[in-house]
Amino acid sequence: MVLGDIVTGIQLVKQSVAFIKDQISTAKDISAIASQIDDLFEGKSQLDKKRSKKDGVSIADQFGVKSVANEIIDAKLAAEELYNVSVLVDQRFGHGTWLTILTERNKRIEAAKEARKEAIKVKKKQQEEIMEILGYFIMGLCVIALIVAVLFAVMSFADVVRTGDFNGN
Repeated sequence: MVLGDIVTGIQLVKQSVAFIKDQISTAKDISAIASQIDDLFEGKSQLDKKRSKKDGVSIADQFGVKSVANEIIDAKLAAEELYNVSVLVDQRFGHGTWLTILTERNKRIEAAKEARKEAIKVKKKQQEEIMEILGYFIMGLCVIALIVAVLFAVMSFADVVRTGDFNGN
């Protein structure tokens, strides 16, 4: 399946670039090609993930010259296509447009990462609070059980004293 995912990544890059090249000259604004730019980034991301993740891949596939060459060439092709699209976007919409897109995308990615970290931190704090409350609850139950045990012992002792039966008869 790994090879299929890599093919999907490079195909997504190629399809996105082909669409952008066809539509860039008639696009009124960047939103006309935005979904294809998203697909371009997604394809590049898939390639990068598959290059770095080797779980479930045999040693021969992981270290074979063919596999390594394909991964490197696909990554270089994707980078080249990204550069070509950046040039096209800057030519069509003005110098710096692509850099602005990348900057904003990176800001949003970082914001999402921070939000995820914050959510994890909040969830962990909630779990700690629940554990603290549970600890107090268990301590309360133990205290109640101790009080009941002491009362039972006192009542039993009082009953023994009242009846005068010290031998347990």
